Amino acid sequence: MKTKLSIFSIVVLLIAALTLSGCALFQPQQQATAPANLRTLSVSGSGNVVLVPDIAYINIGVHSEAPDVSSSLSINNAQATAISNALQAEGVDAKDIQTANFNVYPSQHYDNMGQVTGTYYVVDNTVYVTVRNLSKLPKLLDVAISSGANSIYGINFDIADRESALAKARDLAIHDAQAKAQSVAGVAGVSLGELQSISAVNSSFVQPYSASGMGGGGAAGLETSVPVSAGQIVVTYEVNLTYAIK
Repeated sequence: MKTKLSIFSIVVLLIAALTLSGCALFQPQQQATAPANLRTLSVSGSGNVVLVPDIAYINIGVHSEAPDVSSSLSINNAQATAISNALQAEGVDAKDIQTANFNVYPSQHYDNMGQVTGTYYVVDNTVYVTVRNLSKLPKLLDVAISSGANSIYGINFDIADRESALAKARDLAIHDAQAKAQSVAGVAGVSLGELQSISAVNSSFVQPYSASGMGGGGAAGLETSVPVSAGQIVVTYEVNLTYAIK
């Protein structure tokens, strides 16, 4: 009888041991966290790249009205075709001339008494043009208007290789932040440890200035009946770095 009890006790102990070891195996492992007393140093840096635009985008509006839709469409198409042909004759590639917006809608006309005198059909066509030679921009605007354009909605200047400018501004911002971190650490009498975090944000804006500041013959090209100032584009990157302090 004692032998049976001893065997039973051993079996129970073995089961309990296996259960405890299994629980230990399947316990979720804790993620390593930074020490609560980790000292850090945070700095910010900026990088600016100033460029003269080398490309422009213009929206040319073609507006037509007629008593019937077919006539209004025909008039508008003739005007848009004339503008496109004139621009291409000045060297603009056909692929750089696109229809950006096209609307057809009725418009009622009224007399002095407020009575409807008739309904006309309006066609608005916006042609989006990419200009890759800015010295010809004033001439192109003259040509577009003389060929039937009713309005120029806006001119947006840009740089063709924006990615290179962004990369340069980013690198300048990082170097600026690194230099500041080393300077601050030296004055504070500490040493920098590993980089803990980094964040970067870019932005750009156009700052107009006189066409005479373009240089390289650019100013002479802008002195026409349509004055245009390309301005300058400032590409900016802001970087924040956080280092551990040894």
